Amino acid sequence: MIGYEKSTPKPDLATEIEEIEIDLLLEAIFRRYGYDFRNYSRASVRRKVRAMTKAHGVTRPSELIPRLLHDQALFGSVVGTFSTPVTEMFRDPPFFKLLRELVVPYLLTYPFVRIWLAGCATGEEVYSLAILLKEEGLYERATLFATDFVDASLTRARKGIYPLNPMKTNILNYQQAGGKQHFADYYHADYDSVIMDSALRENITFANHNLVTDGVFSEMHLILCRNVLIYFNYPLQARVLNLFHQSLLHGGFLALGSKESLRHHDLNEKFRELEPTWKIYRKIN
Repeated sequence: MIGYEKSTPKPDLATEIEEIEIDLLLEAIFRRYGYDFRNYSRASVRRKVRAMTKAHGVTRPSELIPRLLHDQALFGSVVGTFSTPVTEMFRDPPFFKLLRELVVPYLLTYPFVRIWLAGCATGEEVYSLAILLKEEGLYERATLFATDFVDASLTRARKGIYPLNPMKTNILNYQQAGGKQHFADYYHADYDSVIMDSALRENITFANHNLVTDGVFSEMHLILCRNVLIYFNYPLQARVLNLFHQSLLHGGFLALGSKESLRHHDLNEKFRELEPTWKIYRKIN
């Protein structure tokens, strides 16, 4: 009987070439515009690049490179492809309910609080947080920093104008998150859109900030960065988590997405996990 040695199958040539082209595309974006997607999750990047090539009528990632190098307007549309905006108010109601019950009582002990919402996308989460803080009597002494690296998303967030269609979902989310008023008190309808109450924006600063390359927001009492780290590879996750650790006061709180964790990172010992399902942590070192 003849034996055969098992070996790991190699990717086919087309796949190898695609990976090289993706590397070159990401390098071109970084060197031309300073946006660094090279350490994003490879599977996520591959899906997004394939979507881009299809949307722009080309068959290979390399065909996008000369166009992106010379057409800044095109890059403005492409960069948004790497962002994954949140589209609901009070998304994950149990998280907001726990935030209200576990974290807010501690924050109320401070004369003022500073909160950083990293990766705010089009702003639904920061307005949700502002509503929660108002209902808990904390908004007037709070400063909220809502950041993202996509200017188009920040523009939408500043305006606070959203489609009317999802409002039934938003209202249900708000109620399940422990809302204390009528959700309609926080916006007014205008044809097929809703406009968030301008009072909710008074203590919010919207700013462009890139977690991959930019520095700390210091002296924070609470940082929310939910469902962003899942798109980063391990070294970039570690970099961003270290950024958050440096930005938090001792005893400050960090909230991650339900599929994200500190468990396999060196910083795990510097935080105490308050809630394992919704990943709420408190800095202890």
